[in-house]
Amino acid sequence: MAEEKKRTRRANGESAIYFGKDDRWHARVPMGYKDNGESYRRHVTRPTREELVDEVRRLEKQRDEGSARQPGKAWTVEKWLWHWVENIAKPTVSENTYDGYEVAVRVHLAPGVGKHRLDRLQPEHLESLYRRMQANGERKAGTAHQAHRTARTALGEAVRRGYAAKNAAALAKPPRMEEDESEVEPYSVEEVQRLLLEANKRRNTARWMLALALGLRQGETLGLRWSDVDLGNEYLKLRRNRLRPRYEHGCPEASPCGRKAGYCPSRVQVRREGKNTKSRAGRRAVPLPGPLVAMLRAHAETQERERKTAGDLWAESDYVFTKRLGGPLSPNTDYHDWKRLLEDAGVRNARLHDARHTAATVLMLLGVPDRVIDQIMGWEPGTSASMRARYLHVPDAMLKDVARKIADAIWGAPETPAVDKDQDNEV
Repeated sequence: MAEEKKRTRRANGESAIYFGKDDRWHARVPMGYKDNGESYRRHVTRPTREELVDEVRRLEKQRDEGSARQPGKAWTVEKWLWHWVENIAKPTVSENTYDGYEVAVRVHLAPGVGKHRLDRLQPEHLESLYRRMQANGERKAGTAHQAHRTARTALGEAVRRGYAAKNAAALAKPPRMEEDESEVEPYSVEEVQRLLLEANKRRNTARWMLALALGLRQGETLGLRWSDVDLGNEYLKLRRNRLRPRYEHGCPEASPCGRKAGYCPSRVQVRREGKNTKSRAGRRAVPLPGPLVAMLRAHAETQERERKTAGDLWAESDYVFTKRLGGPLSPNTDYHDWKRLLEDAGVRNARLHDARHTAATVLMLLGVPDRVIDQIMGWEPGTSASMRARYLHVPDAMLKDVARKIADAIWGAPETPAVDKDQDNEV
């Protein structure tokens, strides 16, 4: 027995098992290396050797599979989420994607499940959070889905780095999306015509024409530069996106203005104006219909007159759509202009992005091949089929026409009633 209890020298990488002076069995299990390169061993103790061996084998299996918790103080969910969003996600994703992640962490995830230990978070904790978010109709299912996607991405990175053994968000069930939250009704031809008539009365008319006729995204349209437009060959290239500006206070700390950063008289913009389109499908050439070419020519002439009138006040830029004194349009201002356009045209309230659904549906009705629709809309080859399913809507008139053709094929065309010759001769 003394021989068995005696500490023995082990080879590097092997677990050391020994009987201690406290009459308990102990083990030192090699689990990898710390950040500074030093080896890290986990100390475990059990009353019997059999129990200890079982625990050692469990830890060695976790180590070999890469799912063991790393050394140091255990992460809380809140601490990990903020580390992930600021140090891992922020340098690698677009500004808009980062904004979505940051809001989900700050507003929902950190307050809701942040106190849990990262390696002990369960799917039920997240499902309870989603239910609380929807309590009393305060949050739509889409908001919970955004929080769920953020948690799944953040926790997936924690699993890859060995800070958690499982991704609780990948196992959790997000709330069901209601049909009316995802259903989009494209504008009818009559609605589009009313919008175009009203847009003709406004400055930057062509901006709305590009959205309704070609389905350009807001960022693509506001980021468009004259160097991207070839009116002679009647096409434009989409290569950049306009980003929403972000500001910080520029006023002295000793005498703050007391306003939000965006309204500070000395505000400083801390986000770049635009970025290059990240996907190959997003960088594309789009054909311009004749009326749009004429409209853009007229727009260029109007912009030149505005430049001369403004004189030294003009903010020089190559943007196609600018403010009255030059410089790029703000996405927020553009959004409110769209809402006023809908109201003045007497058209139902809807998102500007819904105009993209309208443009895609029109291309389908015109018989444009799927591959060409994908290029015009900027859809990736791997996702184009699912995107067409989301964006292409079958109008009622087309459904009625299909129903008529089915009836003719199965039951035959309806007979034309015979005309009474005597009745036909009557005056």
